[in-house]
Amino acid sequence: FFCSHINKRTTYLDPRLAFTVEDNPVKPPTRQKYDGNSTAMEILQGHDLSGKVVIITGANSGIGFETAKSLALHGAHVILACRNTSRGNDAVQRILVEWHKAKVEAMTLDLASLQSVQHFAEAFKSKNVPLHTLICNAAVFGAPWTLTEDGLESTFQVNHLGHFYLVQLLEDVLRRSSPARVVMVSSESHRFTEIKDSSGKLDFSLLSPSKKEYWAMLAYNRSKLCNILFSNELNRRLSPHGVTSNAVHPGNMIYSSIHRNWWVYTLLFTLARPFTKSM
Repeated sequence: FFCSHINKRTTYLDPRLAFTVEDNPVKPPTRQKYDGNSTAMEILQGHDLSGKVVIITGANSGIGFETAKSLALHGAHVILACRNTSRGNDAVQRILVEWHKAKVEAMTLDLASLQSVQHFAEAFKSKNVPLHTLICNAAVFGAPWTLTEDGLESTFQVNHLGHFYLVQLLEDVLRRSSPARVVMVSSESHRFTEIKDSSGKLDFSLLSPSKKEYWAMLAYNRSKLCNILFSNELNRRLSPHGVTSNAVHPGNMIYSSIHRNWWVYTLLFTLARPFTKSM
């Protein structure tokens, strides 16, 4: 294994490989190059992302942080869009410990407030920089029923509607920065729900249900289904303009703090983790 004399960490992957760029990149074989044990750093090996600007929502912990760190260590300018500014700044410092030259910063974004989403978009645009990748990663899971300041059920707004609004506000920047991409972090659990009524039409009452009709797991599943439907339609509309959109499933019960709202989910995740993908 390799040992870093700066932060005293050990790793089986040579950290110097993170900054290597292949002189003559070869086309990967037909067989899948990576598997469930692959890390973000391994997948990005050989890629120089200098000059690329990336926004990641919910990037102070879990999947968002690992994504932000991996992209920043490969030269991208990464903006951590976080609800808690203090935690966002702490995450920035953790990345800078890995590489002091990393271009990384935190900005405040609360998806439970459409006004906050608007302020974030305005603040980003004032920087006058391009946007090559927007990763919509932030999410809540197993949360009790609450209404946001906009009068909507919180899981639906945080997981879907806030991101929907954010993409709309930044669409012009994405188009000017093409080739660009939007990545929606969704979930396989989208398969276990429905948002149509008995006649086959969209039932809006299911998207932002009342407290009486609310079930946390179903609310999460519906929001993830909305992510995928949105991503598909966004790709159809924007791909002719050089902006692609993809929805990704990060893995079942992956190691993160998304289950923190209820001890039952924490227990379930803990028991299942030996059989799922780690960070």
